[in-house]
Amino acid sequence: MILEDIIEKRKIQLEREKQNIPFYEVKKAAEKIDTPCKDFYKALKKNKLSVISEVKKASPSKSVIREDFNPAEIAVSYENAGADAVSCLTEEYYFKGSSSYLREKKKKINLPILRKDFIFDEYQIYEARTLGADAVLLIAAALDTDTMKNFSTIAESLNLNCLFEAHNEEEIEKILCCSPKIIGINNRNLKNFEVSLKNTQILAEKIPPECVIVSESGIASNDDMKFVRQCGADAVLIGETLMRSNDISGTLQALREGV
Repeated sequence: MILEDIIEKRKIQLEREKQNIPFYEVKKAAEKIDTPCKDFYKALKKNKLSVISEVKKASPSKSVIREDFNPAEIAVSYENAGADAVSCLTEEYYFKGSSSYLREKKKKINLPILRKDFIFDEYQIYEARTLGADAVLLIAAALDTDTMKNFSTIAESLNLNCLFEAHNEEEIEKILCCSPKIIGINNRNLKNFEVSLKNTQILAEKIPPECVIVSESGIASNDDMKFVRQCGADAVLIGETLMRSNDISGTLQALREGV
């Protein structure tokens, strides 16, 4: 399973990060920060379909997506184009991300930033706060319920929002035990990489109305935007479609027309 492969590689990256900055140091640094985070939840909870624009160079299924890659400039382009939030990949091996990309974006934009990574250790949550993230991703397929609850509590103590991600109904049930505010529905099957927006249609019905619903993966057209909106999505996370565009602003405007 690709998720397990990603996490095994991510463990190597984490060990290197811990050698550079030990756990007690990153925890102390995170807890000392008194600057409030930007409100990721509020950015998505609007009377329109909000957009989380993702900055990523590569993916396991498509390899390198964008050769001409300046993450800070891309994030500025997203903000200028009217994105509501930005997602930043910090996983190095499969997505060619970097923690430094998040730091760079924080200096350049005023939008909330999601640390998009594969979190399995509390170190990564404290580290996210020191990098300037406003929210973290918790993937239900990678974490048991008690661990998600613990990580969510740590995140809240640091003023970070959590985006809980599910791929199926069983994972939705796990997430609902964690009193979530934001739930992402991943339309990509992690076993075979197939994408179906019907996953949003099926799972959105299982989510309480007070939660923000984010449809993730496979958003490539204005019709896709309208479909997931009709299914109950409050926001979408779009990466590849924007990363492949030579006109980010024009592409985003076309996607959002009438939605």
